[in-house]
Amino acid sequence: MTRFHPRAVAVARPRPNLPLMLGAAVLAAGAVMTAAPALAQQAAPANQMILVQPETPTLNLSAHGEVRAAPDMAMINFGVQTEAVTAAQAMAQNRTRMNEVMRALRAAGIEERYIQTSGLNLSPQYDYVQNEPPRLRGYQAINRVTVEIRDLERVGSTADAVVNAGVNQIDGISFGLINPQQAEDQARMAAVQALQAKANLYANALGVRLAGIRNLSEGGGYAPPQPQMFARGAMAMDSVESTSVAPGELTVRVNINGVYDIIR
Repeated sequence: MTRFHPRAVAVARPRPNLPLMLGAAVLAAGAVMTAAPALAQQAAPANQMILVQPETPTLNLSAHGEVRAAPDMAMINFGVQTEAVTAAQAMAQNRTRMNEVMRALRAAGIEERYIQTSGLNLSPQYDYVQNEPPRLRGYQAINRVTVEIRDLERVGSTADAVVNAGVNQIDGISFGLINPQQAEDQARMAAVQALQAKANLYANALGVRLAGIRNLSEGGGYAPPQPQMFARGAMAMDSVESTSVAPGELTVRVNINGVYDIIR
């Protein structure tokens, strides 16, 4: 019987390429040395101080100026209201009466450019009875007009003329200024003077000095007052005298805000 005896077999292993390994190590070291200055440049020194400039102290104030002015124009809002069984009849009746009103305005000396239609409405009218469905009664037509009157002596007589011509609604009257520029400028001057006086007062109270104004803004200004409402038909007159209208005075107000630099 033949027996086999194992023998040790020597396996040849490749020897490492020393020059290549050394070259790679040198390149890696060079890369680290190259990156180090860049990282050093990006990082801020620990002892570096950042100086923050303090803001200049300021005074933030507001003031207003007012002037009184006599109005030189008036706006009247009035309308014609009609009712009929059908919509066409209601509009036809309204048109007839409004044409009479327009003729009355022209006869009173009101130019066409100062007459403007401000509302036109047609709506069904119902009668309501409890526990019953609404019952159509007819239709209502309303035509409203705004008239600008630049002669205040004609305000009362114009109102009477349109009422006699068919107007049965007077929604209101307001007074204003044709050119409010002069009154606004006077209010601006008063507002600036009030603001400056207030700034000086605060500066003296605080023991500081004003270095100048940094910012100035304006708000408000002239705005015509809202129409004052009259009862319907209140201007209708049976006498030969015209309706009395008192224009009074208007208040023109300008608001301003100012920011002052101060020196301690």
